[in-house]
Amino acid sequence: MRIELTEQSGLEVNRLSAADMTPAMAAQYLAGKIRLRGFWDTLRSLYPAGDLRDRVTEALCQPGDDPKSVARRVRNWEQGKNAPTDREGLFRIAFGLELDEERTSVLLGMCTDYGIHYRNGRELTYAYCLRKGTSYRQAVSLYHSLPDPERHPTRERRGMEDTRQMVSIFSDVRDDGEFSWLYESYLGAFGTLHRRAWDYFDRYFRALLSPDAGEERYSIQRAMDTYLTLHMPSGSRRRDLTLIQRMLKQGWPNATKLKNICARREDVPRKLLLLLYLVTENVVDGSYDELDEDYLSPEELFEEHWWRVNLMLQDCGMPTLDPRNAYDWLVLYSLNSALRQDEAMGERMEAVLAALFLKETGETI
Repeated sequence: MRIELTEQSGLEVNRLSAADMTPAMAAQYLAGKIRLRGFWDTLRSLYPAGDLRDRVTEALCQPGDDPKSVARRVRNWEQGKNAPTDREGLFRIAFGLELDEERTSVLLGMCTDYGIHYRNGRELTYAYCLRKGTSYRQAVSLYHSLPDPERHPTRERRGMEDTRQMVSIFSDVRDDGEFSWLYESYLGAFGTLHRRAWDYFDRYFRALLSPDAGEERYSIQRAMDTYLTLHMPSGSRRRDLTLIQRMLKQGWPNATKLKNICARREDVPRKLLLLLYLVTENVVDGSYDELDEDYLSPEELFEEHWWRVNLMLQDCGMPTLDPRNAYDWLVLYSLNSALRQDEAMGERMEAVLAALFLKETGETI
């Protein structure tokens, strides 16, 4: 059996499996053959009606806005020139299209890494209002009528360790009065950062900081340089990069980002979490793991890793792997050991990036 790293829905069928691809061939596929899933593709799948552009434009227009400017921004999204990343704007779009809670979470995840964050007071309120079918203005009004978690610090409740409990507690609420009462009751459980993602990050990154027992602990900068650079060009210059190169480079971690995450000042990006899974191969201690057994075939290893990665992403409230996302496709290629079994996952990703970006000789693929 060969492992196909393409979507099997008819939208795209790539007959060359990753098991047949050298890193240079994988880079060529990313550079010119992959069919990317854009923002507008996702939006149209969530709202297939013919008035999509008009509804999005209407949803985004606020008092004082220039309608022509908003319409131009929406056309740029439709043409794939860029995509929105502002969560508040995405919520406006969701309410304007009358999306439900689940589809709104899909939209947020595709554009910003995370779906609806139920421990964020504003987003919890929006989720409740989406469930009820109220308007964006009504949702904002309800939120402003509630106490601000930042201004009403209370002792955090025991047992409120993750977002899933908040989802369960608020899932059946249909009355504003009951919602407001529960909101105030659990005020101390709110927060803006995603705990589950940070827990995964902490576990993986600690393994990189202390790679060998008894040896000196690495600094954040050394861990970054040793494990996470992977031939990704440094610096912010993007003018000479292709679309795929810009997409892969965007949001690539650096030491400053890692320091902020370690200090709990920033959320953990989805790209970083996937990168850490690859470079650690999900090995963070000496515990027994069936993946170490020789009797598993490359196909079985790949499927197990794919399942574990998606489970981790779902646990963090992030979208699962999408073969029509350039970075996700590269992750799937790197998970596959059928071609180069002697290489680690991080090495397979590094080889593709080396082929895709400028080399020291100045040659490209």
